Amino acid sequence: MASTYHTPVLLNESVDALEIKEDGIYIDATFGGAGHSLEILKRLGKNGRLISFDQDEDAVKNNPVPADDRRFTLVYNNFKFIANFAKYNSVPHVDGILADLGVSSHQFDCGERGFSFRFDAPLDMRMNRLAEKNAAGIVNGYSKEELVRIFRLYGELEGASRVAELICREREKRRISTTGDLSRCLSPIHNNRNEHKFLAKLYQALRIEVNGEMDSLEGFLNGALQILKPGGILSVITYHSLEDRMVKNFIKSGNIDGKIEKDIYGNAEGPFITITRKPIIPSSGEIAANSRSRSAKLRVAKRRE
Repeated sequence: MASTYHTPVLLNESVDALEIKEDGIYIDATFGGAGHSLEILKRLGKNGRLISFDQDEDAVKNNPVPADDRRFTLVYNNFKFIANFAKYNSVPHVDGILADLGVSSHQFDCGERGFSFRFDAPLDMRMNRLAEKNAAGIVNGYSKEELVRIFRLYGELEGASRVAELICREREKRRISTTGDLSRCLSPIHNNRNEHKFLAKLYQALRIEVNGEMDSLEGFLNGALQILKPGGILSVITYHSLEDRMVKNFIKSGNIDGKIEKDIYGNAEGPFITITRKPIIPSSGEIAANSRSRSAKLRVAKRRE
């Protein structure tokens, strides 16, 4: 079930990095299709514990972990709340935390979710379908200046002003309700050669804004720092430059800006020891088997003792 729902990326590399202890406590912050969770559970003993998070109802319903596995808890919530959950459930510290920040294959392949421009579907893109904000609301409701900001910041999209201008012009005539509506109104500025890359950046920007991904990631990283025990491992897979930069900075300094604080003696020391000086990337074999892994980068760090 997990393999059809989502193929886990850098599975062995990311789980190996956790250096799992049989009786340890671990968090899989992005449950998805359960690939990473199932691998962690394989390596835990009977007294170990795994807590997994996902805000997508489909992922929770698809849970392939046996119901009688008492080592496992699945939390239906955003991973930015990991520290709160730990606090209120008497889990003061954990031995390791894994996060795969990518969109699941299921979300891309389920046309009605609106994550992919391969389907003509409602402009949705909500990971948590109980959330109020969706992509249609942004496209039809944001000002031109707000659209330019998210396209530049989250999509690193060239010609962001022209894109926003075309959207604003189209929505004056009719509401932009579907992925097809959006692609058609922007057809004057993309062609067969650049269409895929252009739309990928555009959809990335909308998805990040819809789901507040950067704020959630910052909340997750701060929470991870709070609950990782000394010597605990943080293993994070990123897929685009914005989140990768944030994770890299946090590992370096303990904050997303990468600013290293110095003590009164002028010594600079962040809360983590970097394990991966250069990020681990998928092998050519993995990319051939799963093209969606091609942009993945794994960064690993250990909480200082």
